[in-house]
Amino acid sequence: MTRILFFEPRIAGNTGNAIRLAAGTGAELHLVRPLFDFDDAKLRRAGLDYHDLANVHVHDSLEAALEVLLPCRIFAFTAHTDRFYTDVAYEPTDVLLFGPEPTGLPDDVLTHDAITDRLRIPMQSGRRSMNLANCAAIVTYEAWRQQGFNGAL
Repeated sequence: MTRILFFEPRIAGNTGNAIRLAAGTGAELHLVRPLFDFDDAKLRRAGLDYHDLANVHVHDSLEAALEVLLPCRIFAFTAHTDRFYTDVAYEPTDVLLFGPEPTGLPDDVLTHDAITDRLRIPMQSGRRSMNLANCAAIVTYEAWRQQGFNGAL
């Protein structure tokens, strides 16, 4: 199943929701440090009892994450591109890369040699961003749908 990669997430609740997403879809969740306090009550509340059901990996850097994930296709999500997330035929080993909540992915990550493509989720004009966990869910479910909801009941 698809792999979700959060680069330096800042809000524990969003990561908690992503843990629940990973557990519910069978996706792997990869997190790149620095992170918030992993014992944060908001993380526990959002992830509820799904922590044991999710496949979560924490990496010290993007390069460390890439050592584990490559070779694969990595799709970086940004508002600064014209290609939509629906323009891709997703494969089970793909990585969906999302940036930190207040800023999105920095330019050096967006232009990293390992990035296959930059994609966006459409939204109304004049809006700056959408919630990180919601974005991950939108794209993860599209990838899973394309793969026939493999493993679903």
